[in-house]
Amino acid sequence: MAQPIDTRFLEDLPPNLAVALRRRVDLTPDAEAYRHLVSGSWTSVTWREAARDVAEVAAGLLALGLAPEDRVGIIAGTRYEWILCDLGILSAGGATTTVYPTTSADDAAYILDDADCRFVVVEDAAQLEKLRAHPETLAGIEQVIMMDAAPAGTATDGTLSLAALRERGRALLEQDAASVTRATDAIPPDALATLIYTSGTTGRPKGVRLTQRAWVYEGEALKALGFLRLDDLNFLWLPMSHSFGKVILSAQLAVGFASAIDGRVERIIENLAVVKPTFMGAAPRIFEKAYGRILTTIEAEGGVKAKLFRAAFAAGARYDRLTSEGAKVPLGLRLRHGLFDRLVFRKVRERFGGRVRFFISGSAPLNQEIAEWFHAAGILIVEGYGLTETAAGAFCGRPVDNKFGTVGRALPGSEVRLGEDGEIELRGPHIMAGYHNLPAETAAAFTPDGWLRTGDQGSLDAEGFLTITGRLKDLIKTSGGKIVVPGSVEAAFKALCPYASQILVFGDGHPYCVALIALDPDAIAAWGAENGLGAKPYAELVRTPEVEALVGSYVEQLNARLNKWETIKRWSILDADLAIDTGGLTPSMKVKRGVVERAERTRIEGLYDTAVG
Repeated sequence: MAQPIDTRFLEDLPPNLAVALRRRVDLTPDAEAYRHLVSGSWTSVTWREAARDVAEVAAGLLALGLAPEDRVGIIAGTRYEWILCDLGILSAGGATTTVYPTTSADDAAYILDDADCRFVVVEDAAQLEKLRAHPETLAGIEQVIMMDAAPAGTATDGTLSLAALRERGRALLEQDAASVTRATDAIPPDALATLIYTSGTTGRPKGVRLTQRAWVYEGEALKALGFLRLDDLNFLWLPMSHSFGKVILSAQLAVGFASAIDGRVERIIENLAVVKPTFMGAAPRIFEKAYGRILTTIEAEGGVKAKLFRAAFAAGARYDRLTSEGAKVPLGLRLRHGLFDRLVFRKVRERFGGRVRFFISGSAPLNQEIAEWFHAAGILIVEGYGLTETAAGAFCGRPVDNKFGTVGRALPGSEVRLGEDGEIELRGPHIMAGYHNLPAETAAAFTPDGWLRTGDQGSLDAEGFLTITGRLKDLIKTSGGKIVVPGSVEAAFKALCPYASQILVFGDGHPYCVALIALDPDAIAAWGAENGLGAKPYAELVRTPEVEALVGSYVEQLNARLNKWETIKRWSILDADLAIDTGGLTPSMKVKRGVVERAERTRIEGLYDTAVG
């Protein structure tokens, strides 16, 4: 049993993130802070150098007239400049309004207008065009700042380059060296630090108001858990417009580890092999995809290699089970496990760089079987849980006392209770200050005695470990009165079927459950080629009898594990995988269930046209 977490850190929290950065520089000025790509090569930046860059951005904003809590929008992908701008805004006393680079022009305009942004930082000319599509929004912005130079011939009238902003900052600092320090020292803990707009799966997105205190507490609480180290190297690909990415930044300031940054999702596995990080935060889809890719590759090779692979993971699962129970591991199993580690498990670990101490999974539930599969290979995935409204982190597992299937315990210094219907309710320094410009919605988000209603259902064990059951609004009640938790069924299917990308289960008010299934395009294309179906386009391939039979076999395996009322009676394969750019996924790779359900309503209703016993 792990020792209780020391909460004395709450007595000496930095008043704001800018002071947290200053403390970090004082502690480890010459340690690596960030690693990023410059002309295709990884370049390191120390904490001292990063602080200098941040100060130039902050001073540049002060030279533009930024006042306390003025909102500055950032529309950009994850990169070193995003972090510089964010910390620069905060150091000058402003508040960052985050906008995903995949956000539509209409939603971007709405967010910037609702937040009343004075200034906006855009990544490039493409993001600038989103603003130009809404002249009324652009007219209300005093200055647009561009991270990247625009291509020759591109109109950028009135914009200021990030390099030019930093030049203005250097000029101000030469005249008044203490300008940024004074602004930083004047920021109280309850000042607005960030406006993060929810994904807006139903209606317009809501701006979540997060304070300086919330972010500082998150970083220091994660540090207090004790498993993050100064010598760690984090690989950061998470969208910085999402709270999961932001909380990694807060933890980094508290602990001092370095982060290698590249927001290109398609380069994650390639980057891991080069960067060789010791940990990474990711959405479950990243682990599901890696799991599926490894399984399908090995099964396609077949023969002795596939038999060895299956034997290794069977032995690994038994070895883990015995060690977790504190039971004696037979000598024969220990020897086989050591052999399999050299022949099989090490190769799996090398796919992720070979140095990973743990991964942190968040933003959606991770199937327990997948987590245990990775652990058998020597890769630990701990789960965290939280909302944008809790500045990302509310619970987090720890390597020293992890329980698979749970999201760990509440962060030290915060509180949890279960309300009506098992709803998880939270209280602590990390809770939002409310929804921007939405007093009625803010009031509805809290209980009369001030606890945040999460909308999630869960259970707590005797040691305080939380298991997430699912979203209360997503629970299915069949016409027969039976309750189905769709998330549990969906996670089980993705653990069984390595070709699955997504599955959505429906059945509320109906006599039985149905499902929409999206397959991983690469995995199913490889399967099709190996099984004589040629190089058909995805939409054509998934309509073949062979693929439908393949998927059907996995649905049958799933149903064999479920209660009768949970089983999938009918299902349909979607014409395309869900994706961020087509609106089916949030930028953090969470399924927009409502969006998909509305778009596929006819298909879903068609699954109920024929009576099923």
